Amino acid sequence: MYKSKIKMNLQRFNGTGAQLSNELTGLIPEETSNEIIKDVIRGSSIMKLAQLEPMTTATKKIPVLLDGPGAYWVGEGERISTSKPTWAQVTLTAKKLAVIIPMTKEALNRAKIDVFEELKPHIAEAFYTKLDAAALMGTDSPFATNILSAAVNAGNEFTRGSVAGQNLADDVNSVMALVEASDQEPRAFTAHFGLKASLRGLKNSNGDPLYLSSIRDGVTEDSLYSLPIEYSRNGAWDKTKADLIAGDYKKSRIGILQNIEYEILKEATLQNTLGADGKPLSLAEQDMVGLKATFQVAFLVVKESAFGVLRPIGYVAS
Repeated sequence: MYKSKIKMNLQRFNGTGAQLSNELTGLIPEETSNEIIKDVIRGSSIMKLAQLEPMTTATKKIPVLLDGPGAYWVGEGERISTSKPTWAQVTLTAKKLAVIIPMTKEALNRAKIDVFEELKPHIAEAFYTKLDAAALMGTDSPFATNILSAAVNAGNEFTRGSVAGQNLADDVNSVMALVEASDQEPRAFTAHFGLKASLRGLKNSNGDPLYLSSIRDGVTEDSLYSLPIEYSRNGAWDKTKADLIAGDYKKSRIGILQNIEYEILKEATLQNTLGADGKPLSLAEQDMVGLKATFQVAFLVVKESAFGVLRPIGYVAS
């Protein structure tokens, strides 16, 4: 469970509508819930790149193509050979992800919709940070697979600076080569934001930049080797384990359930949220309440060899 570390003043709710004190549990209104999920997608690296699967229940079976049908040369008068594609059924299983945000008891007497609107960006940030950490790095993850472990399991890992004379561009190319040797095609990169400065100056043998930035619809889009690169800016990335991951991110699936549930807590102690005295926040002792929002999401890597990882300089497996 994610517990908010954000300090907020939530005494300024106003407006009309049902008071939160009248409905201490339930679903966040659909429109607000959809907006939160859109914010999660915008803030999450993995949700921008993975293939999204709509879900109406907590589990969903999806067919995955392992090998496609073959084509054959045919001589005059010869019978045409046939083959069948190989499919596998995999199951997406949604896991509950929750955030607890403290607020004053006075907020319970305000309009419910105002409370959710005020908390919307904080709920979204908590969700996408925790999701990226689990899906990309495997940090505190309830999922059976993650992107980093997939690359390692496939043997597609390369340590930055491990080959004398190679620069960062060559090291990234070495990671791409590992994925390609598995008959997979890298289609995008993820990396921690601190790597950006090192990537910007990379050039090929002709002096042409390998790293490019463009603006589309007011949003900066960066690319390396003509492939999009998505930076983790939300603190989810573990820089001790990876600098960059190359892969075909459509070989991973994310399923989301639209409904976001909420519950008002009155007596919890929030271990990761510190009060003014530096101690864990006790809602009962400090005359506060907490809003717990619960989101259900599934993640699965369907092709481990589609990913390769660039380990940081001096990396030693633990």
